[in-house]
Amino acid sequence: MTGFLWFTEKISKWMNIIAYTALTFIMFLTVTDVILRRFRHPIIGTFEIVQLAGAVVIAFGLPITSWMRGHIYVDFFINTFPGWVKNFMNILTRVIGIAIFTFIAYNLFHFATDLLISGEVTSTMQLPFYPIVYGMGAACFLQVLVLVADIIKVTGGKYE
Repeated sequence: MTGFLWFTEKISKWMNIIAYTALTFIMFLTVTDVILRRFRHPIIGTFEIVQLAGAVVIAFGLPITSWMRGHIYVDFFINTFPGWVKNFMNILTRVIGIAIFTFIAYNLFHFATDLLISGEVTSTMQLPFYPIVYGMGAACFLQVLVLVADIIKVTGGKYE
């Protein structure tokens, strides 16, 4: 199973590189647009690009954040229980998360296919939505793998 854990971590890190590259792009685009607006030459479609890139940042940053346990945890109540209860709760919450993110990923892939078929694009720059939505679905699927990896770590005694 260490191969699965290694693979999941590496893919999460690659998606994180895409996320922080998109975030850096958003910052440069926004600064450039603000400067050019001063000279009455704004960048057309900045709002659309920032929206799409923001979706990439959020979705692609989620798996590595979960892998590194970078989310806020409120565990003062759980810490009062013995170890087996903590492990049970960790597994239970991961199973619920797997169900939720599988549902989200499935629906995002379905929605992206609908967008592809219908040819839906942004209003100003005519950028297609479907690649971003497919990417969000892939990120949710990777989140499922991260949660499965968490269960493997909990059952193997290597969690926390």
